[in-house]
Amino acid sequence: MTINYQNLKTLKLNLARFQNTELMIVTKNQSKNDIIELINRGYILFGENKVQEMNEKFLSLKKIYNLKIHLIGPLQTNKVKLVLKIADAIQSIDRLKLVDEVIKCRNRESATKEFFLQVNIGKEPQKSGVMPHNLKELYEYCMKNELPISGLMCIPPNIENPSNFFEEMVFIRNSINKNLKLSMGMSNDYKFALQNQTNIVRIGSFIFD
Repeated sequence: MTINYQNLKTLKLNLARFQNTELMIVTKNQSKNDIIELINRGYILFGENKVQEMNEKFLSLKKIYNLKIHLIGPLQTNKVKLVLKIADAIQSIDRLKLVDEVIKCRNRESATKEFFLQVNIGKEPQKSGVMPHNLKELYEYCMKNELPISGLMCIPPNIENPSNFFEEMVFIRNSINKNLKLSMGMSNDYKFALQNQTNIVRIGSFIFD
């Protein structure tokens, strides 16, 4: 695959009006050379879906460049120790067992400083994420056990206009903590997310041909 610089330019133009929104480049299945090329063009925020792929690409790159790496894919408890060594943020916290493992493994030397709760906003059985009606309980459990939650993440149903789900995320966020960040919006729906207060858009396929 190659980098589509025209689409990157389009993204920058679309994001220019939204000063509170960051572009995360999702590098799933992309080469290290392409990542370095993007770094040299000033991009520093990257997202990875798989723990092993993140380790192979970014463990060495983080020793050279000042990057921010987020794990955005599902996380198994047996991979928590490895993730905490590399990722600056985990966006896929979605269950008590995972919270407990992160708390157990986390220490002062951990790279991970930010944690997001993933919300299954469409209540789809095939997707990860805490159900909306259980979110507050999970959030309060994290707070009680001193796991700092920075934001909420979602992957809405794959429909033409998912604005209603993004609006619901805003409502849920405001009902829990208005200061939480929102990570929502991907290649096919990021324009709708921009209209609904997202702080991070996660773009992959739109950038790579």
